Amino acid sequence: MRKPIVLLVIALVVATLAGGGAWRYFHSDKPVQASPAPPTVPVVAETVLSHDVPIYLRGVGTVIAYNNVVVRSQITGQLIRIAFTQGQTVHKGDLLAEIDPRPYQAQLDQAVSNRDRDQAQVVNAQSNLDRYSQLQKKGFASTQLVETQKAQLVQLQSMVKADEAVIEQMRTNLSYAKLTSPIDGVTGIRQIDEGNIIHPTDVNGLVDVTQIQPISLIFTLPQTDFVQIQQQMAKGTLTVYAYSQNDQTQLDQGKLDLIDNQILQTTGTVRLRASFPNAKRLLWPGELVNARLLIDTRHDGLTVAPSAVQLGPHGSFVWVIGSDETVQVRPVTVGQIVEGRALIESGLKANEKVVTDGQYRLQVGSLVRELHGQAAKSINLQSSVEQQIP
Repeated sequence: MRKPIVLLVIALVVATLAGGGAWRYFHSDKPVQASPAPPTVPVVAETVLSHDVPIYLRGVGTVIAYNNVVVRSQITGQLIRIAFTQGQTVHKGDLLAEIDPRPYQAQLDQAVSNRDRDQAQVVNAQSNLDRYSQLQKKGFASTQLVETQKAQLVQLQSMVKADEAVIEQMRTNLSYAKLTSPIDGVTGIRQIDEGNIIHPTDVNGLVDVTQIQPISLIFTLPQTDFVQIQQQMAKGTLTVYAYSQNDQTQLDQGKLDLIDNQILQTTGTVRLRASFPNAKRLLWPGELVNARLLIDTRHDGLTVAPSAVQLGPHGSFVWVIGSDETVQVRPVTVGQIVEGRALIESGLKANEKVVTDGQYRLQVGSLVRELHGQAAKSINLQSSVEQQIP
């Protein structure tokens, strides 16, 4: 009899507790609260793009003038005229300066007079030879006299030839009185003023003329790239781009001319020379620029914004947004960053979504909300400010 009684008591207690809970559920003023949903993290995201990506080898180089000539005088004299402006663009044959020609004109006139005198003597000697030859036939002149006259004629003719050579030299010296540009280019700073005496031995000469169209660039790359460059050069001409030092402005596009004939063992680099048309004159001799050698084009390459790539203890990674709007960490391999895009060698697929800003709040499995327009700009600003706070 005790056992049924105990079971009956237990049943009554359970019913009482259940009834009290139900009464509180239906009659309580405060409703029962469900567990709060996890908060969403606002982020900026983008889609992984697939397109042709140029592959560059990057180096630093110095712009070198295609030709540089120091204009020097080949005669000594007073500079009576300057015919150019410093920094002026000149062409081959343009007059740059003039030396007093009068001393050299006088020497030329004297040489011409000497030649005319000797030519007159040649005419006289030829007449005497003709007359003596006729007399010899008649027996009135000796053979020795005729031979002597022939030798005298040859001697005078040789003197005329020497006079012609002197005249040519004097004419050349007179032409040196006008200093002309030997190439197309731009003049530099004038080294001597009008009225001074100029000499062939002057170290700085009159002015230097630099050819800048076309112009050259000598840059270096690691010797490990040598074989790849050689292989690509065998296929055709390689394109080289010159960029400003901040790597923001493209200065010109040219072609690779040659690889130096030896590797610099002290630095482990190889020198290369490229030429550029320099139509806009943005390349200037002595300028330090960044060089990009286009070595190949990666077809269907995957790219993302560089800000999407984060650096962790195990290397580079990105936050990938899944179809359920949660994020996961994905290790990636970055090939290069060029023109504002990071080339992803492995770790991503085309059309996947990655977080480009707002990563500092993320955890694995976080639920995210994508921002667009002005809201995206606001989070960019907030992110940059918070990351600067120690």
